[in-house]
Amino acid sequence: MNRDIFEDLFVLELANNHGGDVRRGLDIITAYSRVVRFNNIRAAIKLQLRDVEHFIHKDFRERDDIRYIQKTLATRLSNDDYGVLVEAIRKAGCVTMATPFDEASVDLCRELGVQILKLASSDGNDWVLIEKLASLRQPVMVSTGGCSLKDLDDLVTFFENRNVPLAINHCVSLYPCGDEDLQLNQIDFLRTRYPNHTIGLSSHECQDWTSSITIAYAKGARTFERHVDIDAGGVVVSPYCSLPEQVDTWFKAWKKAQEMCGPTGDSWRTCSRPEIEYLNGLVRGVYARRDLPAAHALTDDDVYLAIPLQKGQISCRELMRGEVLLRSVVADQAITIDAIDSPYAHHESLRNVIEARGI
Repeated sequence: MNRDIFEDLFVLELANNHGGDVRRGLDIITAYSRVVRFNNIRAAIKLQLRDVEHFIHKDFRERDDIRYIQKTLATRLSNDDYGVLVEAIRKAGCVTMATPFDEASVDLCRELGVQILKLASSDGNDWVLIEKLASLRQPVMVSTGGCSLKDLDDLVTFFENRNVPLAINHCVSLYPCGDEDLQLNQIDFLRTRYPNHTIGLSSHECQDWTSSITIAYAKGARTFERHVDIDAGGVVVSPYCSLPEQVDTWFKAWKKAQEMCGPTGDSWRTCSRPEIEYLNGLVRGVYARRDLPAAHALTDDDVYLAIPLQKGQISCRELMRGEVLLRSVVADQAITIDAIDSPYAHHESLRNVIEARGI
């Protein structure tokens, strides 16, 4: 499965923060696409799609005591409106992404050419919706909030069998989510259990935009999601939503985490030249304990080890018993690679290293 589409992808969840107003939605897209561009980040801006007419039972639409129903009704947009927002996301240079909550919305994703689909935490075992999502053959991201392990295993197997790329985000479905609720060690669990999938973090934090992403990245999370909004038009920003300046901090913290963690942990690191030069300064060189004649075979009693290591001098790393001197060496003189008959002297790349290191 091609999982590269998820690697180092930031998902900015616009959700219903457009408030049912296309203009506000466009303003959010503009604000965040600028932050994305300034930080040279690869990001998706994600919408939530519902076929409101059928999503809410007609007998409950007037119930003002059910907040979720009233919010859904108040923030509804037409399909054309969603088309405007998707096109704006595309023109802003971001990846188009959406969470469809019903089958008609999956069809709308197809019509709009949405690149990545999201399966909401609440729908982890809604198999009618899951099968519809898979039919598009588009990459899918799922959040694990509230999901049982069996449901998640079944979900992963389902998408693997259909060769549909799937990213799995650790998520705690609390809005907002406190630091004490994050349970970031779940990233380790998910990476071990599902090694062939990109693992990420979907967060609803309200206190921190640096520590959690640094820890999550170090643990191997490679896709990250937050709800976003703008402070404009007198609309109250939900405490689990981030503002543009906070997302800017979030992006920069991720880059710092990348810098500190270095390349992939799947292979041994390559030491930098300054590090090698520093360590070479601490390596002991081989010195003659007394005057030694040419053709003499070195023994332990003939030499001693001391710093500094000089250019061309053999060190404790290369010293072998029985090297034959090609020329005489006086007491306390450095024994160099060109003064001995040794396998090292005939290995061109190693000889070059020895001649270049030291003072």
